[in-house]
Amino acid sequence: MEQLELEALILEHKNLVYAIMKYFPTYPNKDDLFQVGCIGLIEAYRRYQDDFHTKFSTYAYSYILGEMKKLVREDRGIKVSRTTHSLHLKIEKASILLSQKYMREPTISEIANFLEVDESLVVEAFYSSSALLDVDQVPVSVYDNIDDQIYLREQLKELSSEELEILNSRYLEDRTQMETASLLGISQVQVSRKETKALQKLKNKLVA
Repeated sequence: MEQLELEALILEHKNLVYAIMKYFPTYPNKDDLFQVGCIGLIEAYRRYQDDFHTKFSTYAYSYILGEMKKLVREDRGIKVSRTTHSLHLKIEKASILLSQKYMREPTISEIANFLEVDESLVVEAFYSSSALLDVDQVPVSVYDNIDDQIYLREQLKELSSEELEILNSRYLEDRTQMETASLLGISQVQVSRKETKALQKLKNKLVA
């Protein structure tokens, strides 16, 4: 990447970098924050392809934010093992699925059972990651989690059309199992079994 091309890239997207910097109002070194944001911008530029069907600024958002989060974590000397951090991410995803299923926040026991791990590991992951909360709770925009969206879309392809209909009815359209059964012309028991099977498929991918 030539120097002039690099300067033009940063000049064109500097406002995006500055906008993301606002998520870290208490971080003292704004110059460092801007510099790592530009590193993320350049990395996104190198990886971006026109056939991604998304604007470059949308694609670059997660790269810029990721570099800034990394700087803030490292600067604060936060050390969390890769295993614990990986478990914490699985816990977050499991919590979302279980919240949709139970229509409430899941308990530690329910999360542990879902992930098939000991409750103590779930508790440890929560405590070990608590120091990261102020960084990881930076507001997530529609620009973030592009990789997650692609991954989820790929996993949903493995579900049958009926399983997709059931999950859409239950969790996107907020219908009860009885209402879903009436809509699809099957019994409530069948809906319950098929819903459980579909969630189990997604769970197996989640913990893989």
